[in-house]
Amino acid sequence: MKAAVTLLWVLLSVLGAVALGHVVGVVNPHEKVNGLWLVVAASCIYVLAYRFYGRWLARQVVELNNQRVTPAVRMNDGVNFHPTNKVVLFGHHFAAIAGAGPLLGPVLAAQFGFLPGFLWLVIGAVLAGAVQDFIILVASMRRNGRSLPEIAHDELGSITGTATAVAVLFIVVVALAGLGFAVVNALYHNAWGTFTIAMTIPIGFIMGFYLQKFRPGAVAEVSVIGVALLIAAVLFGRVVGQSSFAPWFEFERPTLVWLLGGYGFLASVLPGWMLLVPRGYLSTFMKLGVVFLLGFGVVLMAPTIEMPRVTAFAAGGGPIIPGTLFPFLFITIACGAVSGFHSLVASGTTPKMIEQESQAVVGYAAMLLESFVGVMALIAASVLIPGDYLAINTTLSADALSAMGFAPSRITELSKLVEVDVAGRPGGAVSLAVGMASIFAALPGMSGLMAYWYQFALVFEALFILTTIDTGTRVARYLIQEMAGRVYAPFRRMNWWPGVLLSSALVVGSWSYLIGTGSISTIWPMFGAANQLLGTLALCIGTTVLIKMWKSPYLWVTAVPMLFVGLITLAGSYEMFGMFLKKAATLAAGQAFALYLDAVLVAVVAVLGLIVLSDSLRQWYGYVILKKPFTSSEVVVMAGGGSAGRMQTAITDSDKDTRFRLPHGGGCC
Repeated sequence: MKAAVTLLWVLLSVLGAVALGHVVGVVNPHEKVNGLWLVVAASCIYVLAYRFYGRWLARQVVELNNQRVTPAVRMNDGVNFHPTNKVVLFGHHFAAIAGAGPLLGPVLAAQFGFLPGFLWLVIGAVLAGAVQDFIILVASMRRNGRSLPEIAHDELGSITGTATAVAVLFIVVVALAGLGFAVVNALYHNAWGTFTIAMTIPIGFIMGFYLQKFRPGAVAEVSVIGVALLIAAVLFGRVVGQSSFAPWFEFERPTLVWLLGGYGFLASVLPGWMLLVPRGYLSTFMKLGVVFLLGFGVVLMAPTIEMPRVTAFAAGGGPIIPGTLFPFLFITIACGAVSGFHSLVASGTTPKMIEQESQAVVGYAAMLLESFVGVMALIAASVLIPGDYLAINTTLSADALSAMGFAPSRITELSKLVEVDVAGRPGGAVSLAVGMASIFAALPGMSGLMAYWYQFALVFEALFILTTIDTGTRVARYLIQEMAGRVYAPFRRMNWWPGVLLSSALVVGSWSYLIGTGSISTIWPMFGAANQLLGTLALCIGTTVLIKMWKSPYLWVTAVPMLFVGLITLAGSYEMFGMFLKKAATLAAGQAFALYLDAVLVAVVAVLGLIVLSDSLRQWYGYVILKKPFTSSEVVVMAGGGSAGRMQTAITDSDKDTRFRLPHGGGCC
């Protein structure tokens, strides 16, 4: 039996190596790559990484032990802390981390070619992203489910703790701006899509009230109702788009920004059960269903990758992302490779739901699945002819693109097929939807349905994004209230309406302003830099946690990816700072203000990164080299009443209402 298992792993390794050889061009270097090879290579690497590296981390590095009593068991209150079935736990964690980030980032990064993005998605997820998520999840689980800013404060002091809190707020606001920008560009002058997306709001209300007021616990019933209403909205949307009511849903970009801001404000202040939770639940079906359907389409149709392995834009000057491949590839694809936002989820709801410590491996596994989502998005974008891809994601003319060597070929035909003019809609959402629709429409019996698949793909993306806006705005509101509560105590009460309304308005106003004044070439790199800053902070905290677990021989597990992510954050921030200032100098004062503000924001990112890295290195030198004593906030409670260590920090009942919390729902990345 053992020999058979060993043989299976050897065969899987060989298959993965062959597939990777085709992807990188070692095998048949002069032929276009079949998308199937990307799926096979990624899948093999993920399985092998989970089986061997993930298991090694669990057994040797953090030493998961089911004899430890988890906070979900010790502090079970049926609300925030509650033991959860491992399958449901995995579904929740994946839904919370897998937002629109892994869909849009790889699409935008395809500008550099498909190969750099593919390698970063796979290698980054295995060695950095999944490691970060897993280590932080374990750290939070062993500290009574405390949040990342709290762990940073406890383990690294007030300097790093404050920097982490500011970074969390910054990343959430910029992330919402980047994702909202994609929605706005996808929906302007698109009555079909706007109507369908608008209908998801009353559908969410119906599901929320159905479960809360009419049929509590009837999850299966409300699932059928929600999916049926969503499909009906897509189908009926075409009727609306071709009727006299179409002008009611054909908005300009500024109007859509106002509407999106109003929705974000409403979702932030309403009770979670009313809109946030049912929308997040509905999006989970869409996430898993569409991703696996896309994977099935790629396997069945084996589409050819039209995008080159590496384009000339790797040296800079790209029309979507203006910088060079290094560092901009690594900050454009944050989600799907390594995402600091995930550390908020890993220290938010998930550690409060783990019944046994061994279940914490969901932190490693879910990140690999998100990376697979990113690979699928990259394939969907890369099957488009490069000129058409650029025509969708830029506002450049066909002549300008032809001069770059990327002449549009089928952009007019694609617009007719999806019944929407898709040219000049940057942000990644539209090109992803067109690519997905092209794959779906090629399936047996699906010819002629590309317009429906396009709008369905937009709904799929929008559900990701709007769920993120729901959750992200609420997260930022919580953090502002917590920080303001240190100055004026009533702000700490999450149900104090003046604080709720004021903090929500501040968050919504901030990301709406960035959408209205920015572009995808400014907003998305800023989001990536902020996200990677938070990833650097999380890996710093993870390294400190390992030191205090007496695991110094294994520090490279978190320290190496931390140094790399920190380097790209600083390099990207430096280059963006120069680009923003240079561009602002050529504009009128009114137009230049937004770019000067962007320059200040990326400077703040760099400064926060330097503060955290220098403060962490100082403390590590003291702990590891000078052997200075330290304290840990880790809580150790063993089953049977025995204790394997000292309980140094406990969370009292009064703390539960004031500490930073991540609400249930979908995530950013």
